[in-house]
Amino acid sequence: MITEQYPMTIAGDLVASEDHLLTHVENSQFMSPQSVRFIIIHCSATRCDRDYTPEQLKHDHLLRGFIDVGYHYYIRKDGTTTQHRRLNEVGAHCRPFNRCSIGICYEGGLDASGKPKDTRTIAQRGSLVALLIKLKKQFPKAFIRGHNEMPGAIPKSCPNFKPSKEFAYLMK
Repeated sequence: MITEQYPMTIAGDLVASEDHLLTHVENSQFMSPQSVRFIIIHCSATRCDRDYTPEQLKHDHLLRGFIDVGYHYYIRKDGTTTQHRRLNEVGAHCRPFNRCSIGICYEGGLDASGKPKDTRTIAQRGSLVALLIKLKKQFPKAFIRGHNEMPGAIPKSCPNFKPSKEFAYLMK
């Protein structure tokens, strides 16, 4: 298990403690719009040649003990986007950043043999960009990052590309 160690530098800012990072309301399942500091992109870590429906995603997250799908959005291979949490609802996708982030997951992330790979389709890429533009209008100060770019989070290759680089133009 990963233990968060403070102080840490996040997006160029020195963060002294988790309280400093988060707008924290004890026992709350909601975040304020001002507390959203990150839009974190994930992959479902499923093979690109197999379907992984929102129902399967929900089933698997419930088996892991979540109250629902941990991500706010899920983007299928055909570009269809489903919303699973309200924007002000705390997600369950990237500790210790759940209280200050929106989670987006794309279907795939593994090649046909099960190896990590950026498997986004053209439709997924288009849907992701459209969603990011919408979210950046609502949360203009939020940084776009991949799970693999979040310090202190469980180390993963997910989403198998570097969103901070690919979407740097949205941060201007």
